[in-house]
Amino acid sequence: MSESEVLFDDGKAPDALRTIGEVSRALGIKQHVLRYWEDHFPSLKPVKRSGGRRYYRPEDIALIRRIDRLVHREGYTLRGARQAVEGMRRKADDSATPTTDPAELRAIRDILARALAAA
Repeated sequence: MSESEVLFDDGKAPDALRTIGEVSRALGIKQHVLRYWEDHFPSLKPVKRSGGRRYYRPEDIALIRRIDRLVHREGYTLRGARQAVEGMRRKADDSATPTTDPAELRAIRDILARALAAA
């Protein structure tokens, strides 16, 4: 059973979009707080449909839980929580970016040059 199935016992698929009301009830965070956090955390961007209605993806809900933990349990200010969230995001982005050794780049360049010369 996934974490979202535990939070949302509504029969929807775990990866289903959730309304602000559903997220608010499941996490115990008032709707106005969720809207306020959207203004202060650039990475929190729920899908907005006609009439400005918000739909939260599972990754949005995970981010909201992280923000809630930082602010309400670990005592971060909103600014500190934003920096921590962005730091985690940058760290994840950096780990996903392969680092290449200059010697490895030279070897790749030599292989490509030989392949082009042979063609």
